[in-house]
Amino acid sequence: MEKNINQYFRVADKALYLETIGKHEKPYSYLWPLCALIQATNETEALGKPKMMEPVISAINQYYTTEKPAPSYQSYIDKSSRFYDDNQWIAIAYLDAYQRNKDVDYLDKSKEIYKWLLTGYDKKAGGGIYWQEDKKTSKNTCSNGPNILISLQFYKITGDKKYLDTALLVYNWTNKMLRSSEGIFYDAINVENLKVDSATYTYNTGTMLQANALLYQLTKEDKYLKEAKFIAANAERHFYKNNRLGDHYWFNVVLLRGYLELFKVEKDAKRLAFLIKDAERIWKDERDENNLLGKQKNKSLIMQAAMLEYYARLAKLNLTKL
Repeated sequence: MEKNINQYFRVADKALYLETIGKHEKPYSYLWPLCALIQATNETEALGKPKMMEPVISAINQYYTTEKPAPSYQSYIDKSSRFYDDNQWIAIAYLDAYQRNKDVDYLDKSKEIYKWLLTGYDKKAGGGIYWQEDKKTSKNTCSNGPNILISLQFYKITGDKKYLDTALLVYNWTNKMLRSSEGIFYDAINVENLKVDSATYTYNTGTMLQANALLYQLTKEDKYLKEAKFIAANAERHFYKNNRLGDHYWFNVVLLRGYLELFKVEKDAKRLAFLIKDAERIWKDERDENNLLGKQKNKSLIMQAAMLEYYARLAKLNLTKL
């Protein structure tokens, strides 16, 4: 899959990537697919393949901006909107890389991103972090769940309680405003009228599942493990319909991350069975003659990156087939 990504999506002379292999809106990819690819290449490096992240970092660096209030990454290579979640996914990947190889550059980059992320927090709608910097109309689970994860990663690395306090501040707000009674998380809240967009996506529930599992690991408070198990049981029922998850592979791999965080504590491989089955189904039923994945004719970078991460994470488990 790495070879396919480089063959079909990498523009080597520009050190950039294409969003899709066919018709695309811009000459090069938006940042979001690279957020998927940087995590995927971290996972392949974790399997012993060196320097997989380097070309992706070279691409991501071209989205860097020093625009005030703090440096971060914009959504395209020329002047464009900055999204808090895009930057969060990059920070998560860099912190994962740091914890794997102790390269301080990853830690420094993550700290820089985090400084900007905190500028997206205010007390409108009771707290929480916005989704888009230049259009502060909504606060989304996708811009709050990942921020909890980053804060917890910093707490794990440094032991500094300020990171745990920040994680819990955002965690409590997200649960209060965007959690359903079954532990599934809604998409967003409008900060003006407090109307909740009740759409549910796997990745939103995935980040909060992972947050609870991490909180349990770091605090040993049973309430977080209980909540993680509750979310995990209900997420399978809610999202796994007719023996399949939805079509957005990247949303689903973020859900997988949550289950794998819980697996570290629980060691219950049966809870992963539906996720493994879905990965096998995709390889069998949604792979073309070029070994590119996706139901769409115009194959996309984000979908390839998502499944590269998915299969790499499952490979690390070394579980027998369930």
